[in-house]
Amino acid sequence: MKNPIFNEFNKPINFAKITVSNIKDATSEIIEISNTKLEEIYSVNDNNRNFENTLLAYDDIINRASQVHSIIYLLAHVHPSDDIRKQSNESIAELSKFFNKISLCDDLYNSIRNYSKTENSKYIDLPSKKFLKETIEEFERNGFALSKEKREVVKEIQNKLSELGIQFDSNISSYKDSLIITEKEIDGLPEDYKSAHKTKDNKYKIDLSYPSYIPFMRYSKSDEARKHLLKKFRNLAADKNLDILKQILIEREKFADILGYKTFAEYQTENRMAKTPANVWKFENKLKKKVKIKAEKDYKELLETKQKYENNKSLDIINSWEAAYYTNILKKEKYRLDNQELKEYFELNNVIKGLFKITQHLYNIEFSEVKNPSVWHDDVRFFEVLENNKLIARFYLDLFPRDDKFNHAACFGIISGKQTNIDYQKPTAGLVCNFPKASKEIPALLTHEDVETFFHEFGHLMHALLTKAELSSQSGTSVTRDFVEMPSQIFENWAWNYEALSLFAKHYKTNEILPKELYKKMLDARNVGSGITYLQQIFYGCLDMTYHDKYNATGEKTTTDVVRELQNDITLYKFIEDTHFEAGFGHLNGYAAGYYGYLWAKVFSEDMFSVFEENGIMNQEIGLRFRNIVLEKGSTTDEINIVKEFLGREPNEKAFLKSIGL
Repeated sequence: MKNPIFNEFNKPINFAKITVSNIKDATSEIIEISNTKLEEIYSVNDNNRNFENTLLAYDDIINRASQVHSIIYLLAHVHPSDDIRKQSNESIAELSKFFNKISLCDDLYNSIRNYSKTENSKYIDLPSKKFLKETIEEFERNGFALSKEKREVVKEIQNKLSELGIQFDSNISSYKDSLIITEKEIDGLPEDYKSAHKTKDNKYKIDLSYPSYIPFMRYSKSDEARKHLLKKFRNLAADKNLDILKQILIEREKFADILGYKTFAEYQTENRMAKTPANVWKFENKLKKKVKIKAEKDYKELLETKQKYENNKSLDIINSWEAAYYTNILKKEKYRLDNQELKEYFELNNVIKGLFKITQHLYNIEFSEVKNPSVWHDDVRFFEVLENNKLIARFYLDLFPRDDKFNHAACFGIISGKQTNIDYQKPTAGLVCNFPKASKEIPALLTHEDVETFFHEFGHLMHALLTKAELSSQSGTSVTRDFVEMPSQIFENWAWNYEALSLFAKHYKTNEILPKELYKKMLDARNVGSGITYLQQIFYGCLDMTYHDKYNATGEKTTTDVVRELQNDITLYKFIEDTHFEAGFGHLNGYAAGYYGYLWAKVFSEDMFSVFEENGIMNQEIGLRFRNIVLEKGSTTDEINIVKEFLGREPNEKAFLKSIGL
């Protein structure tokens, strides 16, 4: 039987047939195949080196190995079988070691460097020249200026970091805790929420997944229950991950030191848009001053709401566990926005139809659902992307929560775009989300934040699927980490525009389009707390940068001391003792000195969205221009040039500050 992980070229993957042994076999087989292909590159005489037998051959190897890794990585996060997830995590560790090994391979480095000295390398196209230059630089960033002994130490550190990172992520996704509460403590929550969380003994079990946590913090009238749940949420994986995080930071310090960098942040930012930690700190501190002005207004408005609600003008503090609750009251009373009423206009199937309609129109493509697809769970849907009736890409939607599934929202790349001698390799990706599921009584209704999240992740999806890069190493979302969030963040804006909303925001009972007066309330309330929200983003970015640029992991100060210090300095909410937020902050593993990129990219995305605002947000000409200049390019050109080309000028932060109400 053919292993379904090695799917036939441009055919869908037979996910339903994948077994534990398939994962195990695919892992050892792809490593063996890759090693054989690498030997072919090494054996080429340097006088005979050309693009095809060296650089393209290397991209082919990375493409095949990455595809196996991506499929297994997805299964580790979404598959319902414990055995498959366990084997997937073991295979990810093995594949990570393989990738680390080839990133430190003398023969491969010498082969590619020697190719760069040939006459042939002068005549390849610009994207290929960029790839060649960056590949050599990446080898050198992995220690090729070091002795062989020191490179072995680098390899050991990288392997250790891979293992620690897998443990860190796994501890977050498998962590189980919940709050058991009474009827009184759930007072304020809507009936669909209550019925979904009711236990057999007529109590309520509130777990730490977003669909449980966020509504509870927003609507529960019990201050004490909210406080308890927030403390549990901020101790997510703290039983194991505090030690693991410390070890990760120690290993990253060692890694940077052996390579000659002052800090791990200096190493990470070197090949990104920011270039240096100093530029990141300058960016964060400049925004912090401006955003704090709005945040202080927000806090004052929230405190007045609490004083009025409690009928006590002497109250002078908003606690973290009160923020969502009083923000909801403020929106309801001052802005007369009822989130429960608003939710009734965002039935999931209507949102999907609208999202599809907008995307298809802007980029001149078509989505077609595949009936009875081979998927990893019955909830998963599968779609083809067509252009002029020709298949160009595929994607999966896995939208609902379930036990042991990845508990956030993310776009998982599966197959990269790549030009081959047969045809263009059709990109495939999956959206994994955690939206409320329909019950017997009521369809799946999304909050507006859910809608915004859906648009955000769909922006990533289009970046992955509409690529035209010839090399898989440059396709889709393989851009710098401080640019990758731009195509997703820009797309959130369509979830706020009435012209776009009127295509899908329809009442689930009456089919009435979202009334303009309700939309106006929603818009008026958009920037309620925006300063507080973005201060929080600045806090996250500064926390990540502090750990990697200004912190001694072997010193006396704990990672929690850093959280306390920065939270009290940057945000307007006081740190809550006996909490360890950092243990459940998964981005510290994935983004490592890169979380600032969310806000960095947000500033660019708002600037670029201003072009749509000026020309019409459903303007297909601008949509196709965005597709051509941004989405299709991948990393074939420098990201700052992509921004400047689309804008037709230098970027600035004016549109961002305006978007948050400044």
